[in-house]
Amino acid sequence: MAGLKQDSPTPQALTLHGQSRALEIGFSDGNTFRIPFELMRVYSPSAEVQGHGPGQEVLQTGKREVGVSTLEPVGNYAVQPTFSDGHSSGIFSWDYLYFLGSEQDSLWAQYQQRLETAGVKRDDPMPVAAGASCGHSH
Repeated sequence: MAGLKQDSPTPQALTLHGQSRALEIGFSDGNTFRIPFELMRVYSPSAEVQGHGPGQEVLQTGKREVGVSTLEPVGNYAVQPTFSDGHSSGIFSWDYLYFLGSEQDSLWAQYQQRLETAGVKRDDPMPVAAGASCGHSH
């Protein structure tokens, strides 16, 4: 099954917290994570964010206030959120959500480093890419 290893923890509880903008997910191994929507949006597994190969990642900015308007199940291995900025092409497997939850400190640090290297701020608006073939303009 795509995105689900044989011995992977499976979600037991999933709660969207609109006010605090976080996805709370409890797993079968006893771990519970609160994953900020911003982190999910910045690290969306979609081609729009990840690109179509190494080095093609698109640095996301201006996502601090992003919300999740819907969260649709994908089979029994993933969910597909629709973010308030219109982004909806990322499919988050249970494995990927576990990774985001368990590694959020290092992922935040990595994100901050990428912002600094690019010379942009976390709250800067996303630039409109000329000729972007897959994605939204906002």
